[in-house]
Amino acid sequence: MIRIALPKGRLGDKVLAQFEAAGYACPEIHTPSRKLVFSTDEVSYFYVKPSDVPIYVERGVADIGVAGSDILMEYEPDVYSLLDLGIGKCRICVAAKAEFEDDYGRPLRVATKFKNVASKYYSSLGRTIDIIKLNGSIELAPILGLSDVIVDIVETGTTLKENGLVVKEEIAPISARLIANKTSYKFNSAQITDLQKKLQEQRKD
Repeated sequence: MIRIALPKGRLGDKVLAQFEAAGYACPEIHTPSRKLVFSTDEVSYFYVKPSDVPIYVERGVADIGVAGSDILMEYEPDVYSLLDLGIGKCRICVAAKAEFEDDYGRPLRVATKFKNVASKYYSSLGRTIDIIKLNGSIELAPILGLSDVIVDIVETGTTLKENGLVVKEEIAPISARLIANKTSYKFNSAQITDLQKKLQEQRKD
């Protein structure tokens, strides 16, 4: 049996659909209940917070899982990244007010929940920054003067536009990735590789 950590929410629903199309259906997961783990003879599914998926996989509680590449960039878990599933596509970007111009005479104030991604990006540019760690409503920070820019996920750009913000720079494209525990991959490589190949056939470009 392969233990699979799925991200809660819309992405998790899309991922489950891909797994089922690949031949790993689990009827009871669609039945209303308070159960947290859903199993067949082949697989065992459980949903967790998206940012927790790499933790379950890295620690070996799950053999494989699906996580956004933004989460993998931020936390750098010790796992194998096996496949880009071609779903959950968006971008991680720097955004600010349209009229904003950087003042290199002082540290750039950056509001984000992606502290490590922002630090590495600006370090590569040689830019000194002051990171303001936020967990929600990141767009408010430059509007209210808490920060100069934000580093956040951008899907359609509608939220930015409605709040008078624009994308200034794109840091990286983001999509959902199939990841595997290194020990599980070593001892169950045939099963995991077979699942990976079947998912590859379901990949959305």
